[in-house]
Amino acid sequence: MPSYAYTAKDAVGNIRKGVMAAEDEQEFLAKIREKGMYVTEYKERRTEVKTVKKFKTPELAFATRQMAAMLTSGLTLVKALDILCREQESEAARNVWRDVYESVQKGESFSDALEVHGSVFPTLMTSMVAAGESSGSLDVIMQRLSDYYANQNKISNTIKSAMVYPIILGVLTIAVVIGVFVFIMPTFEDLYDDPADMPGLTRGMMNIGKFLVARWYLVVGIIVVIAFVTIYALKLPDVRVKWDRFIIKGPGFGKLVVKIYTARFAQTMASLYSSGLPMVECLKRSADTLSNSYISMKFRDIVDEVKSGETLSASIQRADIFDSMFCSIIYVGEEAGALDDILAKTAEYYDEEADSAVKRLCSLLEPVMLIIMGIVIGLVCAAFFPALYDSFDNIE
Repeated sequence: MPSYAYTAKDAVGNIRKGVMAAEDEQEFLAKIREKGMYVTEYKERRTEVKTVKKFKTPELAFATRQMAAMLTSGLTLVKALDILCREQESEAARNVWRDVYESVQKGESFSDALEVHGSVFPTLMTSMVAAGESSGSLDVIMQRLSDYYANQNKISNTIKSAMVYPIILGVLTIAVVIGVFVFIMPTFEDLYDDPADMPGLTRGMMNIGKFLVARWYLVVGIIVVIAFVTIYALKLPDVRVKWDRFIIKGPGFGKLVVKIYTARFAQTMASLYSSGLPMVECLKRSADTLSNSYISMKFRDIVDEVKSGETLSASIQRADIFDSMFCSIIYVGEEAGALDDILAKTAEYYDEEADSAVKRLCSLLEPVMLIIMGIVIGLVCAAFFPALYDSFDNIE
């Protein structure tokens, strides 16, 4: 995405300089107008920085934690960025932070320097940094970002750890199925002089094994086609919305997924709202972090209702996305005038709920895998023992 270096005047006539990323010139000018500034001079800025696709959550947690510590200790932003740049292990990451450092050193704002690398830094981070610069509390904002990304990394690690056993069971199940049909069932053919004498189940499973051995490439092709069609279908907006709705409304697992989404939404909302960002922008950013098109669609209605004067708790309750208890907590926070504190405490509560929800979700997969393995082994026994008894009869 190209960026534009500009000189502009704000509403009170102060001169401001910076860099802003935009798809084209029209979008750049529109963004400037949204900020309430008048451009006096601008030009497209070309950078040859070797960038990375996107910083991962652990990298963002490390960077924001280091920045928070350095800013709190009294270091200037420029010096903190210089130190952070030198601590990067990856050359690509070092180049990105070096470019941010040089931009800030030239007088650009920290948020504008981050926005230039829009594909590297999440919009949540850019928005919160901009709010911190406006309020003069950048050190506090960096600490909140550090806590937020640390929590997100914790949830991600919990999911990965809980998925290890189900994945092992799944791989073992597939291996057992392939081994049975490819190596075991074909051996039954030697037990009979006439294949027509085989029991029906034995003959059917043996034919499946022969097909897998002789036409394995066809099976692989079918799997690839199914995977391609599924991926393509999920990119279609209508299909994606229906799938995302099924994820949070599905029987059994839906409520558990909602708890994970509620924890993530509460964390993001608490961080953004306490940073001083407008409620509407907080809602948009928070919904985007969930990566669920159905929830994003519902939040468009919530944002419109909040803009028209409706309370946040009533709008979220009407959307029927999160737990009713979460909606009640937001209502209490609105009535008490302490929504930011309430959201922060709620985020801590739902953190624990999300951990238990992840473990329960993964525990649901374990019996499914065991049942599949049991069915395969049962079919093998049902096909093997009649064939074995028939072979004893032939020997007698």
